[in-house]
Amino acid sequence: MTAPTLPRTDRGRALLVLVLAAAVTVFTATVPLLRDFFDLRVYYGAVHTWVHHGGRIYDYRVPGTAYGFTYPPFAALVMLPLAPMGRHTAIVASLLVNLAALAVVLRILAGPGWRRHGWYRWSLALCALALFEPLRDTFSFGQVNLVLLALVLGDSWLLSTGRGRWAGVGIGLAAAVKLTPALFIGLLLLARRWRAAGVATAVALAATGLAAWADPRASRFYWTEALWDTGRVGRLDYVSNQSLQGVLARLGEPDRALWAAVVLLVLCGWAWRAGRAVAAGDWTAAFALTGAAACLVSPITWVHHLVWLLPSFAVLARAGHPRPAGALYAVLCTSVVWLWFDDSSGIDGFLGSNIYTWITLGLLLALPTGQPRSDRPPLARSPSHTAPAPSPARPATAAGDQSESSSGTGEVAAATGVAADLDPVRSPSSEPTGST
Repeated sequence: MTAPTLPRTDRGRALLVLVLAAAVTVFTATVPLLRDFFDLRVYYGAVHTWVHHGGRIYDYRVPGTAYGFTYPPFAALVMLPLAPMGRHTAIVASLLVNLAALAVVLRILAGPGWRRHGWYRWSLALCALALFEPLRDTFSFGQVNLVLLALVLGDSWLLSTGRGRWAGVGIGLAAAVKLTPALFIGLLLLARRWRAAGVATAVALAATGLAAWADPRASRFYWTEALWDTGRVGRLDYVSNQSLQGVLARLGEPDRALWAAVVLLVLCGWAWRAGRAVAAGDWTAAFALTGAAACLVSPITWVHHLVWLLPSFAVLARAGHPRPAGALYAVLCTSVVWLWFDDSSGIDGFLGSNIYTWITLGLLLALPTGQPRSDRPPLARSPSHTAPAPSPARPATAAGDQSESSSGTGEVAAATGVAADLDPVRSPSSEPTGST
C-alpha cells in the first residue's frame, strides 16, 4: 500500500496545517470531556481560604465535592500569586504557565537541532500533542505536572551538557511541590552524581522548611495526617488511576503488602535499566525511565499525570522507532480506558481498563537506552580531560537519523516522538479526579 503523498510546497503545507488545526479544535471542543479547570479551582479555593478568610489550606473543599488540596504546603506557597487574581484571570494564568512549560519541555527534548524541524513539522507536532489525553487533561484541569516535568528535564539538560553545577535545583523544587518527583533524587544517587543529589535534597528540605515556617499547623497536619489518607485524593479503583495500585484495586486486592512487593520489583527493574542508561551517557532515557517508574509506583496516577511519558516517546522516535512510538501514543489519545468506567471486571476489563498502565510498564521494560559504554566517550567529569556527555535530545545512536522520515507519522515523530494519525474515542466520565 502506497503511503499518502504529503504537500511539498509551503502553500500546500500551510493549508494542511490549517485543516489539521481546525479538526483538532473541533475534536477538543466537542469529543473529550472538558474538565472545567477542576484542579485549578482546588488550588484557587485553598489559597483564597488561607489568605483572605483565615482558614487552613487543607480545610477547603470544592463546593458539592469532597475534594480539597492534597499537595505539600510548599505547593500552596508557590501558588500564592493566585490570591489577588479573579477566577478568569487565574484560568488565563494557568494556560499561559502550562504553555510556557510545554515550550520548555519540547525545546529540551528536541535538543540543539530543534530549528531544523522548521515550522511545518512543529505545527504537525503541536496538532498531535493537542490530542494527547494526558496533555489535554493537564490544560483542562489546570494541573501542575507539566511545570514539574519542565523543572526536572531542566536538570537533565544541565547534566547532559556538562553544566551540572546547578543540577538538582529543579528536581528539589518539583519534589517539594509534589512527592512523586523525589524518585529523580534516587536517579541522581544511582548515577553517583552526589553533588546534584545533595543539591536536590537540600532544596527540597529548604522549601519544605519554608512552608513549615509560613504555616506550622498546615505542615503538621499534612505530614502527620493528610499524607497518609489516600481517601482525600480519590478512590484507588477509579479507572483514571493508572498506577499499579489502581490495577490491584480494580482487581479487588487491597493488600498493601502485595502492592509493596510489586512496587519493589518495579523499582529493581527501574534501577537496572536506568543504571544502563546512565552508563551509556543517555540522560534523556534515564529521566524518561524514571518518569515511567514514578507513574507506576505512585499510589495514585491519574491519566493527566502521564505527561511524564512524553520523554519516552521522544526517546523512541529518536532511536529509530517512530512507528511503535506513534502506535502507543495514538492509544494514549483515545481515552479508551473510560470504556470500563462502570465495570472493569473480566479479562477485557483487566486488559482494557489498565491499558495505560501496560503502556507505561512496557516503556519501562523496553525503552532504548543508547549505546554501550564501549561505543561512547566517558561521561564528562572535567572539561579539560573528557568530552561532555551527549545532549539529552541526541544521544549517539546509530539509528538516530531514521526518525526523520518524510511520512506523516515520521515527520511528527521526528520532532517530538508523537504521531498525528489518531482515532479518539469519547470519554464517558464526568467525575473529577480530585487529584490536585
